[in-house]
Amino acid sequence: MSSAIGSGEFGLYGGLAGVAVADSTTIKQQLDTLTQQAGDGHVSDSYAGLGAGPATTALSLAPQIASLTAWQTNIAAATATMGVAQTALTQISSIASNFYSQVVNLTNLAPSEVDSIAADAQGALQQVAGLLDTTDGGSYVFGGQDTENPPVPNPDQITSSQFYTQIRAAVAGLSTNGGAATTAATLAIASSNAAGTSPFSAALSQSAATLASFRPLVANGPGQQTPIGIVASANADVASAGSVTTGSYTRDIMCALATVASLSSSQANDAGFSTVVSNVYTSLGNAITALNQDAGVMGDRQAALQTQATTQTNISTALQTQLGNVQNVDTAQTLSALTQTQTRLQASYQLISGLQSLSLAKYLTAQS
Repeated sequence: MSSAIGSGEFGLYGGLAGVAVADSTTIKQQLDTLTQQAGDGHVSDSYAGLGAGPATTALSLAPQIASLTAWQTNIAAATATMGVAQTALTQISSIASNFYSQVVNLTNLAPSEVDSIAADAQGALQQVAGLLDTTDGGSYVFGGQDTENPPVPNPDQITSSQFYTQIRAAVAGLSTNGGAATTAATLAIASSNAAGTSPFSAALSQSAATLASFRPLVANGPGQQTPIGIVASANADVASAGSVTTGSYTRDIMCALATVASLSSSQANDAGFSTVVSNVYTSLGNAITALNQDAGVMGDRQAALQTQATTQTNISTALQTQLGNVQNVDTAQTLSALTQTQTRLQASYQLISGLQSLSLAKYLTAQS
């Protein structure tokens, strides 16, 4: 017995097909999302895809992590440069200490030995000048904010510079001018920032007060900037002591070496010889002390920065974990869901294919 074919039954068929297609589309979208998540490990490639709460968390954490990363990078570069500077300062201190131990006996040596020590002092002066041009990654570590130019131009030619030749001329007048006046003249030359006389670059041939603000700084925290270097021509944190000083231990060391290099055996019996030697000895001793103390302050600051970087690393790791909790998917769960969704999609396609294969004859037969 057959029955009438009503429009409602055709409507039912069409409705089932529409539901199947819509369901298949939804499953395909889910599969696309899971495929993207399995590929990059992220819940979404946009903040909007995270949802309101997680997106707010991510937007709050991301800039904090970026700032911490920048500070850690700054500190790593700064402490590396400080380490290079420390090594150079140690070498300068060693050179100065070597002559400090020799100068103390200079008045008791045979005249010929004065000439030998003077020759050694010339080489030592060149060494110190070269060490003040130490670089780290192409930047001059004692150049202050002028890291692209050598603090001491042409260090190998320092004994041909006006700095040296003027000190040599002052020492040559020892027998006429006396020890005190000769020492004063050499200190005045070493203190000078005049072009030609100063052994330093134009940027570093300025007053100590000006150079105090010329030291390089590192941004190492929120609103924090820490001085990290020592300028070649001026002290950083420790003042030079005594009256026989230019106010800069590097200038004092260079002055002392230039003075010793300018002495000759013919002056050993001059009345002012012992005065000059004594002043050089005093100046060198005070300079070595100030240099080592300044280097010590730098070392303490370097250690403090490294400790700060470690703390920042720990904070960054914790924040990244929080960020990962809202941004990253559980890989195992995602792969499992991906497999299940692929199976569901395949079943959905099969259902649609089955619905499409129904013919009117089959439908009529089913109704008879």
